[in-house]
Amino acid sequence: MTDTTPAAPLESPIRRVEPEWVDLNGHMNMAYYHLVFDESLDVAFSTLGIGWDYTQKGEGSCFTAEVHVCYLAEVKEGDPLRVTYQMLDADEKRIHVFGHMYHAEKGYLAATSEQMCIHVDMKSRRASPFPAAQRTKIEAMKQAHAHLPRPPQAGRVIGIKRVK
Repeated sequence: MTDTTPAAPLESPIRRVEPEWVDLNGHMNMAYYHLVFDESLDVAFSTLGIGWDYTQKGEGSCFTAEVHVCYLAEVKEGDPLRVTYQMLDADEKRIHVFGHMYHAEKGYLAATSEQMCIHVDMKSRRASPFPAAQRTKIEAMKQAHAHLPRPPQAGRVIGIKRVK
């Protein structure tokens, strides 16, 4: 682990639910949960050296291959949101991350987001290994987060459970 690798989940700056994010049900629309999780993941990616500065070089980027959001409690206009990310796993081309969205004042868990990201060579537009410098940071974060408990929502499958 390097001095800059957090041993606890990465925390993003607090966001507030914007008025335009509220739907007819009076709470944040599901699309904006994805927005908040996505923008919060940028903080983690910057820490790993695969954020905005990296992608602007035109060499590589991370694409989302799969995402699973669980909506656990409502958040409403003006509510402050605190998002944390932990790395569940990684290999030479992929990062498996898990986000928790909390109401920043009341502390309850509002939503979770599990995501598989794939490193892509932007010239070939194909999956490719992370560069060595980024791979070192990813591995350090993977090790630093290894002691964190696996979230209960991780690995969930969508489906209707039938009782026999």
